[in-house]
Amino acid sequence: MGSIKTVVWFRRDLRIEDNPALAAAARDGSVFPVYIWCPKEEGQFYPGRVSRWWLKQSLAHLERSLKSLGAELMLIKTDSTLASLFECIKAVGATKVVFNHLYDPVSLVRDHNIKEKLVELGISVQSYTGDLLYEPWEVYDESGQAFTTFEAYWNKCLHLQIEPVSLLPPWKLVPATGTVKKCSIGELGLEEESEKSSNALLGRAWFPGWSNADKALTEFVEQRLLEYSKNRLRVEGNSTSLLSPYLHHGELSVRKVFQYVRMKQVLWTKEGNSLGEESVTLFLKAIGLREYSRYLCFNFPFTHERSLLSNLKFFPWHADQAHFKAWRQGRTGYPLVDAGMRELWATGWIHNQVRVIVSSFAVKVLLLPWKWGMKYFWDTLLDADIESDILGWQYISGSLPDGHELERLDSPEIQGSKFDPEGEYVRHWLPELARMPTEWIHHPWDAPCFVLRASGVDLGLNYPKPIIGLDLARERLTEAIFKMWEIEAAARVSNTSGANEVVVDNSDGTENLAISTVALKINAPCPTVSSNDQRVPTIQNSKKHPLNRKRSKYVVEEKPLSDFSHKLNNGAGTPRIDEDVCSTAESSSVKKQSTSRNSFSVPQLCFSSEGRPFPEHESSDLKWPRQEQIDMEQSPSGDGAIGG
Repeated sequence: MGSIKTVVWFRRDLRIEDNPALAAAARDGSVFPVYIWCPKEEGQFYPGRVSRWWLKQSLAHLERSLKSLGAELMLIKTDSTLASLFECIKAVGATKVVFNHLYDPVSLVRDHNIKEKLVELGISVQSYTGDLLYEPWEVYDESGQAFTTFEAYWNKCLHLQIEPVSLLPPWKLVPATGTVKKCSIGELGLEEESEKSSNALLGRAWFPGWSNADKALTEFVEQRLLEYSKNRLRVEGNSTSLLSPYLHHGELSVRKVFQYVRMKQVLWTKEGNSLGEESVTLFLKAIGLREYSRYLCFNFPFTHERSLLSNLKFFPWHADQAHFKAWRQGRTGYPLVDAGMRELWATGWIHNQVRVIVSSFAVKVLLLPWKWGMKYFWDTLLDADIESDILGWQYISGSLPDGHELERLDSPEIQGSKFDPEGEYVRHWLPELARMPTEWIHHPWDAPCFVLRASGVDLGLNYPKPIIGLDLARERLTEAIFKMWEIEAAARVSNTSGANEVVVDNSDGTENLAISTVALKINAPCPTVSSNDQRVPTIQNSKKHPLNRKRSKYVVEEKPLSDFSHKLNNGAGTPRIDEDVCSTAESSSVKKQSTSRNSFSVPQLCFSSEGRPFPEHESSDLKWPRQEQIDMEQSPSGDGAIGG
């Protein structure tokens, strides 16, 4: 053991087992574990009630675990993460700070800036792979470009080697002594007094904490994984892994999950157990979808606020607050949709298939902006996860090359018959329909009057009539798609004729759910003594498209940037990758050979063809590329990608 004093910065890695940052610090010498809660920096992505409840319980669990190893977890509430880290460094005389990587737009910017500032002060900063199997900058196609379809991405991943790692926690920690202004878990303010009664119910069903995560994993793999392929579509009961909250908060290592399930795969393959093999394949795809959500966020850091496919920037969304409220409250008149939304509000949880159904209804039937739904899921899900949320809502809204077709509109009635054939799920969450016969449970508006009377259902009074007929909804969706194509074609003609008309995302004008914007500083990476430096990808210069370079108010320094336009000469209604934005892969592919596994690459600022900087910043369980994946469980989930 060395003599280095290290500040271990915990974030969404609240475990002592398979925690690369903690393990490295323990090997080097004494450790000073710290968790910093900075509501100001959370901004638009301030966690919702149930997510904060989970965080509070998880921190208490981690605090006890670290204490048993000989170290105290310092809890700090602050207005500046950087200032608090520096205070910890001074207090213990630390020469090093370590943490595990995060990939959402807010964290990418914050972590890069903090690392840069600390290195300038002579502090060694190292970051590690603790949340993924494969780093986003390790997986590119043969031409060095980022994948934009899940199947191609995951197939490439499965052919990559995974370095063996030790999952064991440190036997003992040597604490670095020092005094900082700390607070108790209660003083962090993660749970308001008015929320405690509601949160008390959560503790009956969920048990946060890394050791409880380990138990949940063992229970799933040993008792439910074998029949996962048969049961995963049931919306009632524990048909999925329920691991996504643990993965999101980093209480469970995805590498441990992967290795455990792989061992079962080897065993069942040897035994010729085809059911087990199918179940493992499907579950590993769920893990892959979680990986893919972070991959997209890193390589296309604008996806939190804009569609990956450019044509949707012209889609005429209906920003109807009344419809949005009815959807949130489970008052749409479509039983399966309403049951899902009421379960979400009551428990912070819904099955992944129900997430698909309710989100598709919001986007395709009500034509609500997908960003509204994304933000609501972030506010209400127990396993709320920005990257997973982005992937799910972009997939459902037709914003991804391998997502739902934009024109596809599924009937909640048919989906109810398929996923809740006996109506038990609907009856559980819609007590006003509890006596409705199974024949009519998913479409009570078609039931004869005597059936409604006998069931105690008065449509329009104790249960709403359908908010909109599906035939009318299909007509509106078709009209909106044609309108989108017309606007896109007009914009192309205008730009070609030199009018330089600027057309922005139609949902940009929606007043609520505004997302804060963030952009990365384009600075040369500062030298450090670490081999794990964050790296800013090199920006390739383009001779063909000189830019009208403007100084962005978000950027401290700018370097000449190329146009990076991916112009795919498709026809007017053909989806294509947004030609106004660039992929991180374009600038980082040249560094693939020299980037170590622990290097943390950071996407560069992207510019439009007019030279305007695009803000690189705008959330189970939703992870569903391609139709065969929509029934897979998700979240963390991943962290979000495994549990809904």
